[in-house]
Amino acid sequence: MSGIPLGVLDLVPVPSGSTAAQALHHSIDLARRTEAFGYARYWFAEHHLNPGVAGTSPAVLLALTAAATKSLRIGSGAVQLGHRTALSTVEEFGLIDALHPGRLDLGLGRSAGGPQARTGDPAPTGDGYTPNGLRIPARFSFTHLLGHPRVALQQELLNLPGARPQDYAEQIHDVLALLRGEYRSPEGVEAHAVPGEGADVQVWILGSSGGVSAETAGRNGLRFAANYHVSPATVLEAVEGYRAAFKPSAELDRPYVTVSADVVVAEDDGTARELATGYAPWVRSIRTAAGAIPYPTPAEARALPWTDADRELVADRVETQFVGSPRTVADHLERLREATGADELLITTITHDHADRVRSYRLLAQEWTRRGGC
Repeated sequence: MSGIPLGVLDLVPVPSGSTAAQALHHSIDLARRTEAFGYARYWFAEHHLNPGVAGTSPAVLLALTAAATKSLRIGSGAVQLGHRTALSTVEEFGLIDALHPGRLDLGLGRSAGGPQARTGDPAPTGDGYTPNGLRIPARFSFTHLLGHPRVALQQELLNLPGARPQDYAEQIHDVLALLRGEYRSPEGVEAHAVPGEGADVQVWILGSSGGVSAETAGRNGLRFAANYHVSPATVLEAVEGYRAAFKPSAELDRPYVTVSADVVVAEDDGTARELATGYAPWVRSIRTAAGAIPYPTPAEARALPWTDADRELVADRVETQFVGSPRTVADHLERLREATGADELLITTITHDHADRVRSYRLLAQEWTRRGGC
């Protein structure tokens, strides 16, 4: 196996019985630890109205983490452009880059919600395995969330009244133009983001399918992050769509992909499975639009009511979470890398106890280094 880097994707989970403040302290501690373990990047996701997730503002989290680490690349995975402007995003990251130059990854996503298939494309059926044994489940449908009052409320609270969301591809164009100092309005008026213009940041596009996000990343010659941990059924479609659309740019002469995975590692498979017990009810809370619950202990998770409908609701995510000993999980990650042709892998791990989470990242790094990665 050719050694490739591992990165971290942190949602800033809030365990049951804990607080958002404690979760923030744990995330900054984890960033320090994973920097020492040899991880290449540390990204923060953006989520809102989730009692069990404190990662509401990647830019704020990155400013705090940059000051607590030394050389680790830090970034957003992703900033949700659906409720913000290109200018505000470039200015926020420009502020951080002004004090911590050359360390930022500006990961951009469309908005919260499920992956969207391209109009006219047949929806892949999935529900099988790649030739090397990677699980590709059936595509999950988010249609049950359309019109859900909580989803509507989130959009209402995140957007100014009467605001018109900008076309995503246009918004990416504006972000790039502002960073490069090339922005011109349709009337020819220049705009210069200071700080932000000329910032030494890597721009990434995050996507869950082969649609607009993958195509926009490819056409602009940007780096692409495919979300196996969010939408495992469409990860192959996503990377294939990106590569098909790719055009060389000043930054990249070939496609460059990282792929995310949910992972829990312990000394042995049984211990890891116990630590991951809370994952299914946690995913259920997200997919019912209740908002991510505080991450339960194994005992709390087992005490929750559970139905066949619940199992079906979370099956694709549970089946594709990589859980086990360092060797078991590293084998899964090698299959993911091989099937997707990833240049990097992005690891997200949630356990109830912070010490178990730190240990999971440490054990994986040790095994990955032994195999020639990290």
